[in-house]
Formats: sequence, structure tokens, C-alpha cells
Amino acid sequence: MPNRLAHETSPYLLQHADNPVDWWPWSSEAFEEARKRNVPVLLSVGYSSCHWCHVMAHESFEDEETAEYLNAHYVSVKVDREERPDVDAVYMEAVQAATGQGGWPMTVFLTPDAEPFYFGTYFPPAPRQGMPSFRQVLQGVHQAWDERRDEVAEVAGKIVRDLAGREISYGDARTPGEEELAQALLGLTREYDPQRGGFGGAPKFPPSMVLEFLLRHHARTGAEGALQMAQDTCERMARGGMYDQLGGGFARYSVDRDWVVPHFEKMLYDNALLCRVYAHLWRSTGSELARRVALETADFMVRELRTNEGGFASALDADSDDGTGKHVEGAYYVWTPEQLREVLGDEDAALAARHFGVTEEGTFEEGASVLQLPVRDALLDAQKVASIHERLLAARAERPAPGRDDKVVAAWNGLAIAALAETGAYFDRPDLVEAAVAAADLLVRLHLDEQARLTRTSKDGHAGANAGVLEDYADVAEGFLALASVTGEGVWLEFAGFLLDHVLARFTDSESGSLYDTAADAERLIRRPQDPTDNAAPSGWTAAANALLSYAAHTGSEPHRTAAERALGVVKALGPRVPRFIGWGLAAAEAVLDGPREIAVVGPALDDEGTRTLHRTALLGTAPGAVVAVGAQGSEEFPLLADRPLVDGEPAAYVCRNFTCDAPTTEPDRLRTVLSG
Repeated sequence: MPNRLAHETSPYLLQHADNPVDWWPWSSEAFEEARKRNVPVLLSVGYSSCHWCHVMAHESFEDEETAEYLNAHYVSVKVDREERPDVDAVYMEAVQAATGQGGWPMTVFLTPDAEPFYFGTYFPPAPRQGMPSFRQVLQGVHQAWDERRDEVAEVAGKIVRDLAGREISYGDARTPGEEELAQALLGLTREYDPQRGGFGGAPKFPPSMVLEFLLRHHARTGAEGALQMAQDTCERMARGGMYDQLGGGFARYSVDRDWVVPHFEKMLYDNALLCRVYAHLWRSTGSELARRVALETADFMVRELRTNEGGFASALDADSDDGTGKHVEGAYYVWTPEQLREVLGDEDAALAARHFGVTEEGTFEEGASVLQLPVRDALLDAQKVASIHERLLAARAERPAPGRDDKVVAAWNGLAIAALAETGAYFDRPDLVEAAVAAADLLVRLHLDEQARLTRTSKDGHAGANAGVLEDYADVAEGFLALASVTGEGVWLEFAGFLLDHVLARFTDSESGSLYDTAADAERLIRRPQDPTDNAAPSGWTAAANALLSYAAHTGSEPHRTAAERALGVVKALGPRVPRFIGWGLAAAEAVLDGPREIAVVGPALDDEGTRTLHRTALLGTAPGAVVAVGAQGSEEFPLLADRPLVDGEPAAYVCRNFTCDAPTTEPDRLRTVLSG
């Protein structure tokens, strides 16, 4: 019989709706039940494409005996970290503080007052490699709760006090200057892997936000080392196994230093961020590889993640059916030489094996290989390679596909809107811009209420119950601002303004200018989460700084500019020390140092050819964080268009920064030179 999760909208929670565990969703009622029964709460946090979450679910939560014990001695609460990033952040901070590490599945034992007292991640069904079994942990915690309650309360109280004392060392309320950005670049150079690209050792994650900083830094200063690190990293990622060589799009990360074997789940946020990075790399260098990868990644998002309502789904699973009914990680993506021969015949299979790095011993598990592009082979017949690619893709489409998490997360859709709008504009793909507009329409229609408050998620056209957090407001504003620049429709600037007004009013500390991840009127947890560091995606803090800055450049709003600069004080503190984890903040700081530039393109009409040429030239400028407004003379769509006439009846571009404007130009080449950083 289904448990209480059967009525939830989260695909992850629904995966657990038929467990024998009597799960509760996160709710005050669950904690009230624990108080009434005088038992602790088991909090289990994961997400739908998490491999070890599935493993623990199968081993423990589907096991009748384990479920019976849990139901007798605990109130069990299941949380989708993608729906409730605030709950996840607060307890992950506690797990990391107590154990020195964290991850998912996250397993935390709480008092009925939601105070944590014992932690872990994955627990096996039997003792393994020094780890206790899940049953042993459950029995031990139950015994401590029954026999040493005072000790449990003391531990819980101490943890909550320690968390409350972990205030961020904010630095000062000034933006980083040349010195801090140079120190950040030096720090990145030290951690850079010159042989393989990327930063640090295994596992290697795509450093999307750091790459944006490097591209902006190069555009502003001409630093060749910054561009080289960005170019080489992008090439190594795109030629490695983390990039899907047949279908486009990126997996979550590489388990090795050489980008050979990925963790196969594909996340919307990674693909949105990387699509934009490769588009920006092409804009800076004209790289054909960057162009191909940006377009293939955009096409992957539209083809495989777009929902019926026009939004974008969160993720594709790492696991899929290997053809025998068994779910195996990577089964959809890997190939053996024999499988190549079955599809291509001996001669073409040998060519494909060489081209994609498929070996007899395999680069993955059980003799299978992840497809890569290990060698640049100009001798290969391009038509032959295209034919091989087409046949392998068609054969792969016959395999059981990985599961898809269909929930639409506002923040990640904001990132996708920005990427698709810009990629569509750069490469003359109006269909990609249309996909961005459709996703933006869905967010306005379904995720925004009359006060422009955001709902975090939706699924199948139904809004979820959870309030948006800072990253939702910031990333959706970022997407709307990109859409405004690309389409010339001022309504997107207006919507971005509504969202950023909430950031100022409900997420910003008025005294220090620091930002909180949850609104002042959000549900109270044991701590109000506040994390400025960029991890898999931009932190809400740095994303808000970037969006506030762009909005201020568009409108001249002093409060938004001041808020952005105050927020970037944390980058002044962290940039020189941990540049890998504040890349988006460093990118925003580059925009502050460059102005950012404000570009107004005015023509007789939006579809006039001269206007279109100047508009495209403006969008392709590499000056960090530049904003673009385009419209017909006399248009009131954008503040930047006010009092900007045509020049001798010709379309013209006006470029200003730091309260100073250049003379307007009607020449695309002149505009290109001005905007080249």
C-alpha cells in the first residue's frame, strides 16, 4: 500500500511511495508525530538521479524487516534535496562539520525539535569496510535515545549552537579590485592540471563558473594564460568521456583525472552552464570545437530535457536497464568492440574503435568503453565518421533509456534560458531562442504569483508547494536579463526587476549587505542557510550579485548597483583564498571593473537589417558583463533607449560605462573594436 509520499510532486519522493517504510514528507506534522510518539526522526535526503540513493533504497528501504524496525522506532522523513535545498544545506553543514565529509544519500537522526545528533551518508545492509550496517546504526541510535536521552539532547544542543556560531567571515563591503583578481588567477594557475586541463585531482568536476571568470579576465586584461586554461580545459572535457560523443551534453563529473570515465547522470544545470561557456569561448576565439559543443549541448537540452509544458526537466539518471532487466550505471552510453561490430560491420567497427577510443580491455567496466575523441585524426574520412556516428546513435536509441526527473526547477531553468537565448542568437538558431522564451513563459505562468514570488518547482504543469530560494530568484532573473538583451522585449527586464526587488527586500541583510539563501519570511529551520560559495551551480549569493549588477546597468538603479557591490565583498575575502569555489563571483567582479558597459542599439525597426547587424555585433562583444538593449527609435521598452536617436537616419549603437559615453557609431566594425574588452 503506498505511503504518504504518493501525493507528492517530486519524482524522487514518488520513487519511495511504495516502500514499506512509512515515509513522511518534510512537514511540521512529521515532527509533531515524533513528539507524540516520543521517538527520534530519521531524515533521509537524496535526489532522483543519485546512484547510491537508489542502492540504499533497494537494500534497506525496500526491505520489509528494516522497514518494520524503522516504523516501530522512528518517524521517517524523506526529502528531495532539489526541492528543498534549504533543508539539505542546513543538515549537510552539520554532517560536514561533524564528520569532515558529506554527500548523498544523507542520513541524519534528529530530535522531534529537528535538532541533529547523529549523521552519515550511505549505510550498507551488512557491515562493510569498517562501516556499520544500517540496522546496527538504527539499533544503536534507538538504544541511545531510550537509555541516554540527556546525552543525546546535550549533543544536539551543542551542534545547533556550533552551527549558529559559524557566521561567514564577510570581509568588507567593497568589491574586489585588480589585486584580488590577480591573486585569484594565480591561485587557479597553481591548482591547474597542465597535462589534462581542469583543476585539482580526481574526481574532476566541470569548472563552469571558473571558466567564465577566465574568459572575462582575458577579455578585460588580455591575459593569455587565462584564455589558455579555459581553452585547454574545454577541449579536454569535450574530447573526453564526460561529454556524450553521440548525443551531445555533459555528464555530472569525471571519476578520474583524465576525463575518461564519467559519473553518467546528466544534470540540467551542468548542461546549461557549459552550453553558455562553450558559446562564450567561441565568441572569444572562433573555435569550431566550441561552436559544435555549444550547439550539440543546446540541442541535447531541447531534445531530451524539454517537458511537454515547455520547461526543462532536472536530470537524466546515471543508471539504465542493460537489456537483461538489471539497472546498471552507464549501460545506455558504453560500447564493447563486439557491439560496434554488430552495428557497423568489421571494417567500420575498427575505424569507430580507433576514432572513439574503444579498446578490447575497455575503459569502463566488464570490457566496455566510454566513447571519447582521444586523437585528432585529420586522415579520417569526415563522411564516413558522420555515417558511423549516425548509425551508432540510431542503435543506441533502441536501448532502454535512462529515467528522467521531470520536475522543473526554477533556478536551473533560468540558467537554461540564458544559455539557449545566447546560443540561439550567436549561431542564428531562432528555434533555440524560442525554446528559451517558452521556458520563461512557463516560469511566469506557473512559478510566479501576483506578488512575483517564486515557487521552486513544478511538475506536469502543477506548481509544487515549496517557496523559491535565493538561487531561484537570481538565476531566473539572469535568464530573463539574457532574454531581454537577445529578443529586444523589455517585459523580461521588467520581470527581472520584480524578482530582484524580492532579493533586496527579503534575502539581503540591510546592515551588512550579505545575502541569505532563504527569505526572511521563509520556514524557520535550525539555522538560516547562507553559503556564498559556488559548487555545482552558482551560489544564490554570487548569482544575485551578477543579476543585480546587470539590472543596474540596464536601468541606472543605484540601490541595485550598491547591493551588488556590497554582496561582492565576500569575493574580496574568498577570491584570493579559494578561487575554484567562487568563480561566478569573480566573473561578476570582472564586470564591475569593466563597467559593465551599457550598449543601446537603435534602428528604424527591430527587423531592419542594419539594426540586426549592429545588435548581433553588440551581443558578440566580449566586454565582461556588458548589457544590450535594442529597439526602434522612440521605443520605451528599455531605459537605455531613451533619448537615443538614429544617426543621419541610420541605425546606431551607443556605448557607455562609468557615466561616460562614446560617440554613437553606425559601423559594426567600430562597435566590434569598442566591445572587444
